[in-house]
Amino acid sequence: MPLERIQLPDKEVIILGTAHVSKSSVDETRSAIEEFKPDEVAVELCRSRFDIMKNPKVWQEMDIVKVIREKKSLLLFANLVMSSIQRRMGERLDVKPGDEMRVAIQEAEAAGIEIALIDRPVQITLQRAWKSLGSWEKTKFLFSSLTSILSMEDIGEEEIEKLKEKDMLTQAVEEIAKQAPTIKRVLIDERDAYMARKIADLKGRRVLAVVGAGHMNGIMEQIRNPVQDLSALEEVPEKGSGFLGWIIPLTVLFMVIAGFFFGSPNQGYEMIKWWIICSASLAGLGAIVALSHPLTVFVAALSAPITTLNPALAAGWFAGLSEAYIKKPRVADFQTIHDDIATVRGWWKNPITRILLVVMLVNLGSSLGAFLAMPILTRIVLQG
Repeated sequence: MPLERIQLPDKEVIILGTAHVSKSSVDETRSAIEEFKPDEVAVELCRSRFDIMKNPKVWQEMDIVKVIREKKSLLLFANLVMSSIQRRMGERLDVKPGDEMRVAIQEAEAAGIEIALIDRPVQITLQRAWKSLGSWEKTKFLFSSLTSILSMEDIGEEEIEKLKEKDMLTQAVEEIAKQAPTIKRVLIDERDAYMARKIADLKGRRVLAVVGAGHMNGIMEQIRNPVQDLSALEEVPEKGSGFLGWIIPLTVLFMVIAGFFFGSPNQGYEMIKWWIICSASLAGLGAIVALSHPLTVFVAALSAPITTLNPALAAGWFAGLSEAYIKKPRVADFQTIHDDIATVRGWWKNPITRILLVVMLVNLGSSLGAFLAMPILTRIVLQG
C-alpha cells in the first residue's frame, strides 16, 4: 500500500494514500487502523462533505433558487460533475466513491479513536478555483465539463490501482500543471499545504492520515515546515470583472458608436442586429439543448445580448431562475440526485441538474455568441 511514516518532534504521522474508488483502498484503510492503532484518524474531508457522508438527506435542504441568486450554481455544477465521474467509476468497480473515508470514520468511531477533518471547505476551494480563472478559461471549463458528462470512459480496477503509484501520480500532477496551472495550484498545492498544517496541529501522539494518493508527496514535503497561518488559504478573493472583462463590451460599444457617427446609421443598426442575433441565438440554443421550458428559452435569448455587455451579469442566471420558478424541484428530486448524475440521461431527467445545465449551457452559448459576433462586427466596420 502507498504508505509513509514521518516522525515529527511531538508525534508520529502515518500517511496512507488511497484512490477514492478502490476496493483495495477500503481494505488497506481498515488494516492500517488495526495495525497502527492511532490516537487520531485524519481524513481528507471538510465539515460539509463529512455531514453529507453521514447524512445523505442533507441534499433535501438545498434551495436551488438561492444557489442561483448567490451565483453558486456553477460551483454546485462542478461539484456534481466530479461526483458523477467518481460514481460512474465506482459503479464499474462495485464500490461507492469515498468508501475508504467511510470505513476510516466507522472504524475510528468503533474503536473510540478521535476523528479529524483536515481538508479545506469544498466551497472555498471551488470558489477560489473559479475566481482565479479568466473569461476564456471559464468558457473552456464549461465546455470540458459538458464533455465529461457526455463521455462514458471505461476505466477498470487495474487502471484505478495505477493511480496510487507515485510515478503515475507525479506524471499526472505535472500534466495538470501544464494544462491548467491555476486549477492545479488551487485544487492540489493549496490543499496540500492546508492539510499539512492541520495534521501538524493535531494533538495525538500517533496520527493516521487517510488522503488521496495525489496529495501524499505535497503533504510530506510541507508537514515538517507547514504554513503558519491558514487564513490566506481560507479567503475567497473578491475578484471584480477587471479591465479584461470589459474589453469585449467596450470594443463592441466603440464599434457601434463609430458605425453611427463615422459610417452611417445603417451600419450601426447592422452591427446591433448581428450582435443580438449571435448572442441571442446561441444562448437560446443552449437553453434548448438543456431541454428547458419554452419561456426559459425566450428569457435566455432576451437577456444574452444585454448580459454579454456587462461582465457582472450572466444570461444563464436569468435562464436558470426562470427554469427554477417554472419547474420547481420536488423533495424526491433531491433524494435521487446522486443516482441520476451517474448517467447522461439522468442529468437531463432530474430537474435540479437540468436547471444547472440551463445555467451552464446558456452561459456557454452567450459567450460563444459574443466571440462569434466580433469578427462579423469587425467586417461591417471595415466595409463601411
